[in-house]
Amino acid sequence: MSDLAHLSPQHLWQHFAKICSIPHPSKHEEALAQYIVNWAKEKKFHVERDAVGNILIRKPATAGMENRQSVVLQAHLDMVPQKNNDTEHDFTKDPIQTYVDGQWLKARGTTLGADNGVGMASALAVLSDDSLSHGPIEVLLTMTEETGMDGAFGLQPNWLQSEILINTDSETEGEIYMGCAGGIDCITDLALNREAVPNGYQTFKLSLKGLKGGHSGCDIHLGLGNANKLMARFLFAHAAELQARLLSFNGGTLRNAIPREASVVLSLPAAQAELLKKTCADFLSEINHELEAVEKNMALLVEPCECGFQALTADSQSRLISLINASTNGVIRMSDSVKGVVETSLNVGVVTTEQDSAQILYLIRSLTDSGKQYVVEMLTSLGELAGAKVNAKGSYPGWQPNPESPVMNLVSESYKKLFDTTPHIMVIHAGLECGLFKHPYPKMDMVSIGPTITGAHSPDEQVHIASVGRYWQLLTQVLKSIPERN
Repeated sequence: MSDLAHLSPQHLWQHFAKICSIPHPSKHEEALAQYIVNWAKEKKFHVERDAVGNILIRKPATAGMENRQSVVLQAHLDMVPQKNNDTEHDFTKDPIQTYVDGQWLKARGTTLGADNGVGMASALAVLSDDSLSHGPIEVLLTMTEETGMDGAFGLQPNWLQSEILINTDSETEGEIYMGCAGGIDCITDLALNREAVPNGYQTFKLSLKGLKGGHSGCDIHLGLGNANKLMARFLFAHAAELQARLLSFNGGTLRNAIPREASVVLSLPAAQAELLKKTCADFLSEINHELEAVEKNMALLVEPCECGFQALTADSQSRLISLINASTNGVIRMSDSVKGVVETSLNVGVVTTEQDSAQILYLIRSLTDSGKQYVVEMLTSLGELAGAKVNAKGSYPGWQPNPESPVMNLVSESYKKLFDTTPHIMVIHAGLECGLFKHPYPKMDMVSIGPTITGAHSPDEQVHIASVGRYWQLLTQVLKSIPERN
């Protein structure tokens, strides 16, 4: 953390260092929430929490700016917990270990939590920096955004007093976001039947590792490898020739992260062991060639193992492998109205097998409700063909763009003034909470900005240090320029 003490803006990085020191993965952000509440009370700010745990802090306007429109600075409290396979880290107990690498801040073998920790730190910095000029400020920190947007779903009307909301969860400095995709989870459950592994068979674990992974919204168009899909592809092509029997299939950890790893346990005749190794090596060479532009470190490991499961019956094995292999992954459709933006996508996020069932967890994103519904229907049809049950849940709306937004235009003009360049006005293919906020606060004017973060939702996550400084300049200039109430 000592590296952070030398970075500017100092207030922001001090808060981010503290955030990194307190574990706060999704569903485990209460310790961080309590720290922030206690800090706000010590600073004599008005602070309260709602029924779902969201935090609201209010700071009065600086002298002479009491008549300016009130602004909400909004961030989420939780971070995505992802780590490299060889990294020892308990996200519920251990602090994030940060380090500076040239122009970037990174974490040692884990996600950094810059998504949305830097935005949260910037909101706290506005509260703690008395040198800033601004109108009335509210800071809203929401619970469990990454695994279901629980805080945004639970936000009640008439709690916030502001006319404007600045969301801090965007990940490219120089881009201003005025809309985002909605999403829905789709869960497919397939019943499995098992039988004894034939005599004379050996058992092996195949582990596909080293993929980049990433954010299933922001990175879905990059053509990155999906470990679940690649493993299913291998099994579909080669299980029969290897006379392999499938015992388990597990891949991915979060529905909103592109899977970096997947593993299967297979039993096959002892005489086929060398063919298995050769087939795996050939397959790895094949996919390395296909994905060489985006994936540099893939590995497919083969090692003998023990497994407590029996083998899937031939029918169960065929249906499971075919179901995953036939699942569309990646971009479904590009937007016609917003050029260069993904309209609809699908991430085959998590595959797990138990004794008598397998489950596939998908995340569907779309700028349109009809796009979400189409993919739900597609997965339902696929499930019916495989004899699986499909359940769609947790739908959240997109944030419909408003090209006439006053705060968006103010942010754009402020950016031009500060940096003598025109920012890009964008719609993001990720789930920002703004769409949900529009339900209890339909008249609130909203915009989303942030620093440059790459590799979010993966251990490659990093934040560009200089972009944090520019983001801070923009944020504080906007707050200074907020107009008076009508």
